[in-house]
Amino acid sequence: MSSPIATGPVHHIRLTVTDVERSRAFYTEVLNFAYVGDLPSGIFISNGALGLGISPSPAPERAPAGDQFDEARVGLDHLSLQVASMDELERAARMLDERGVPHGEIKDLGEGFGICVLAFRDPDNIQLELTAPR
Repeated sequence: MSSPIATGPVHHIRLTVTDVERSRAFYTEVLNFAYVGDLPSGIFISNGALGLGISPSPAPERAPAGDQFDEARVGLDHLSLQVASMDELERAARMLDERGVPHGEIKDLGEGFGICVLAFRDPDNIQLELTAPR
């Protein structure tokens, strides 16, 4: 039997969205991603550590009308991004409030995980979370 594939950090994730420009605004204005370039369908943005492809459905005829992300389906559950500190996580919660982005409370996941999380959603209901060291 051959050995497992040695992988490194995540290079990029591609998200299917209903409105590329609306998602571009959210990820660049709320989460500080920067526009990198156009894709054949959509755009590519990056925060320097992670790239995000933002594209419409590759098969719009198969997308249900009014479709939104649902983590109960097979596939992505959520995307988690790290911030530097608890102060930064608390600042993020205040900024989300200022921008009218609903979010949960900051939750301490305990000593075993060593992080606190703040959950919220993007315009297509994709669940996002910010994490900070305890």
